[in-house]
Amino acid sequence: MSGEVPENRQGADGYRVWALGGMPEVTAGDDLAKLIAGAEPGLADGDVLLVTSKIVSKAEGRAVRAADREAAIDAETVRVVARRGSLRIVENRQGLVMAAAGVDASNTPAGTVLLLPEDPDASARAIRDGLRDILGVDVGVLVTDTFGRPWRAGLTDVAIGAAGVRVLDDLRGGTDAHGNPLSATVVAAADELAAAGDLVKGKTAGLPVAVVRGLPHVLAPGDGEGARAMVRGARDDMFRLGTSEAVRLAVTQRRTVRAFTDEPVDPGAVRRAVAAAVTAPAPHHTTPWRFVLLESEESRTRLLDAMRDAWIADLRRDAKTEESIAKRVRRGDVLRNAPYLVVPCLVMDGSHTYGDARRDGAEREMFVVAAGAGVQNFLVALAGERLGSAWVSSTMFCRDVVREVLGLPGDWDPMGAVAVGHPAEEPRPRPERDAGAFIEVR
Repeated sequence: MSGEVPENRQGADGYRVWALGGMPEVTAGDDLAKLIAGAEPGLADGDVLLVTSKIVSKAEGRAVRAADREAAIDAETVRVVARRGSLRIVENRQGLVMAAAGVDASNTPAGTVLLLPEDPDASARAIRDGLRDILGVDVGVLVTDTFGRPWRAGLTDVAIGAAGVRVLDDLRGGTDAHGNPLSATVVAAADELAAAGDLVKGKTAGLPVAVVRGLPHVLAPGDGEGARAMVRGARDDMFRLGTSEAVRLAVTQRRTVRAFTDEPVDPGAVRRAVAAAVTAPAPHHTTPWRFVLLESEESRTRLLDAMRDAWIADLRRDAKTEESIAKRVRRGDVLRNAPYLVVPCLVMDGSHTYGDARRDGAEREMFVVAAGAGVQNFLVALAGERLGSAWVSSTMFCRDVVREVLGLPGDWDPMGAVAVGHPAEEPRPRPERDAGAFIEVR
């Protein structure tokens, strides 16, 4: 290897990996460290143990009664990522995105299913500590499970729990063999080890534990950070929202965000959201949407100051107290604190005039509904861009002021304002709503 490669990637000339024979059938309450030590008393400092999650789950009593495997999957699921027929890819309680939440109905008694370890990192630490006590060796331990992967056919083992192993090998800041800087290279070392172990354990050979020897550089000081560090956070997950299932997810995860960070908003992301907005249905093949993008602080401040003055004047005409007025004005701070504002407008080009109040009123309602559909598309698309938003109705109460300040045509009707930005905090879970409460069947 080049001398420029970071020291922690300079392993030995080779390594050895083998599966342990002689492991008995594991049952609830078994001491896995004791069973492993009995099968391989020659473990040495620097070895890495690769332990199939299934025997960890059995030892920890994670076999549960479940006449319906789907119900067990429901109980372990935090969110559904994708669904096709009976197959579900979900995020489970451990934060892992995988098929069926890791619920396994194979190699377990009829009428039961096997759940993943409740805390795989803690399971790995317990095995590591036990082997140190029994054999006096300092080893790394990975708890592994089988995953499918987006865009790649076939399954492979990955690490879901870790102790004493450098799970992510960060090469950023080093250089490659040609002297080029490494600016984005973080190696999933624990997953590489898990896959190597699976080559000798196999899926059907009944060999649940493997050992890797000869790679001491993969060991971490102490217990290390655990495999949880390999789970990509929602903010950094570019593929969290995908195909048709993701559209539903984006709709259900959209929230009204009232506090934003100072991070600038990508104007391109907003324009992509507008492109989604204008696919909404509209009457008479019209395009009744216009989106005014307030990208400069000066334009936002000028509009909001004028709107505030108009609102205060209205409230004083309503004989509201100055204290009441101040409280109401503060409620509008969501717009003032946002780093980006959008004013959606309705235009009635192409509408029909009937000369009949009832039919003309219905005509306008059709256009208003179309404008709302466009704004909803816009908000959902912003959520898909990982941007927060809040649709506030305030511009509808002072349309003349908005048109004057922004220099809009007289036939553009502002339909509120949308605050856009990066959420300052994760949104609170939305209370479940029973869709049946909103349905009438005839």
